[in-house]
Amino acid sequence: MEIDIEKVLNYMRDHATKYAQAKANRVYLEEFRKTLKSKQMIQAQKDGVSALAAQERDAYASPEYETLLDGLKAAVEEEEALRWMLIAAQAKVEVWRSMQATNRAEGKNV
Repeated sequence: MEIDIEKVLNYMRDHATKYAQAKANRVYLEEFRKTLKSKQMIQAQKDGVSALAAQERDAYASPEYETLLDGLKAAVEEEEALRWMLIAAQAKVEVWRSMQATNRAEGKNV
């Protein structure tokens, strides 16, 4: 089994920023969800809905909230895909290190 360590390290370097951006997007959407809910509740109140529970219900049922949830779903999917690819790359580095140690040990026994 041959591992091109330079290729793996380059992959990790190149995808670290993508992972960071994906995580930032996910966190932003999670926080924005609260803002959107508040705005939707204010709109429900302006539309004559006085009970807080009913305002909250209307906020969660709004098309804008559904759109936000779709975006959050996509952001989590992207973040997790990148995270697991980086974990796989880290595992390759560990395998490579182990192989190098084995090769060195075998060289000393000859």
